[in-house]
Amino acid sequence: MALMQVFYDYECPFCKRGYEDLIALIGVKGEKRPGLEIEWRPVESHPRPENHPPHTDLAGQAYYIARELGVDMPKFHAAMFQAVAVERRNVEQPEVLCEILQGILDKEQFRAVLASGKYAKQVDENNDLAYEGSGVWFVPAFRMDGKKLDAKGGVGVSRQELERFLTGE
Repeated sequence: MALMQVFYDYECPFCKRGYEDLIALIGVKGEKRPGLEIEWRPVESHPRPENHPPHTDLAGQAYYIARELGVDMPKFHAAMFQAVAVERRNVEQPEVLCEILQGILDKEQFRAVLASGKYAKQVDENNDLAYEGSGVWFVPAFRMDGKKLDAKGGVGVSRQELERFLTGE
């Protein structure tokens, strides 16, 4: 089985497009690419202490909480990208995340896990892995079988580039 790491930030419109293109190419549940496992790695495009809001560390933690709670992850990703990359909602506020995810997950369970800080370290580790360990400069960024495909600043990754990456071309 091939493992693909995907580094992304919900704030990034190029990540939204990259996510949508990847899902179109592999299928919502990977049915178009059997044998491919996706390891989603939410990162911050501008991690603290950079003074470039919004900081999306809580949104990254929300991914892990949603996964823990067993929610519909495609629905979760769609809501997060829409709210953050398109509507520019302030996800530095837990209450805003609760509003975004209303109807997708249990708000009280979500609040409790978020307040515990259970996944804060995971987002920091993702940032370190992406920017220090994997040479990511721009997101979205993809890693698989020792190969990498990174977005270009202000451009992102095209569906054709992603398709070539998936097929090893």
